Amino acid sequence: MTKKIGHKFNIMSGIIGKKLGMTNVFDAKGKSVGCTVIEAGPCFVTQIKNRDTDGYRSIQLAYDDINPKSLNKSSKGHFEKSKVTPKRKLIEFRNFRKEFDEKVKLGMEINLTDVFNENEFLDVTSVSKGKGFQGVVKRHNFGGVGQNTHGQHNRNRAPGSIGAGSTPSRVFKGMRMAGRTGGNKVTIQNLKILKIDKKENLIYVGGSVPGAKNSYVVLSN
Repeated sequence: MTKKIGHKFNIMSGIIGKKLGMTNVFDAKGKSVGCTVIEAGPCFVTQIKNRDTDGYRSIQLAYDDINPKSLNKSSKGHFEKSKVTPKRKLIEFRNFRKEFDEKVKLGMEINLTDVFNENEFLDVTSVSKGKGFQGVVKRHNFGGVGQNTHGQHNRNRAPGSIGAGSTPSRVFKGMRMAGRTGGNKVTIQNLKILKIDKKENLIYVGGSVPGAKNSYVVLSN
């Protein structure tokens, strides 16, 4: 069984969640606002690091249950040490207030309302959707040739020149070309918390956040 310690605090710099999808809510003026619904928490403290033994201070949080059969022995031992049921996602948070070091215990449960309140602003970090190998028009918003006359043929979405000939006889670093698109770690800053559903552990964040449905996100303040 997971150990639950029942006192409220606000020391963590963030929490782990899962993107459920998008919807819209109405603000105080009756205006419809697009938002993203995220299931955030509950998370559990599975490791506490300090400067004496690890060289830095941090707290590791775990989220989303997983079948113990999917874990190896070292991972099982890690969760047994903190008396937490096995979790799928582990994230380390470094930015929290030093005066609360003694209040953080292994196995402590951290809920959404322990970290965030409505009408606050937060940052959301996730891995963006992978698009595969894409050309310069989709990847870098190139305009293409744009003219179907003047002798050009079938070059509407071509990248054009990528450098001079004999001088400098090479392609400069950073040249925008076709390639793998998406699948990057992206952080969207200063998104407003429109609504918090404490009962269902749901947080409604204004605007869109990176990632596909059911992908993991990190909410930080």
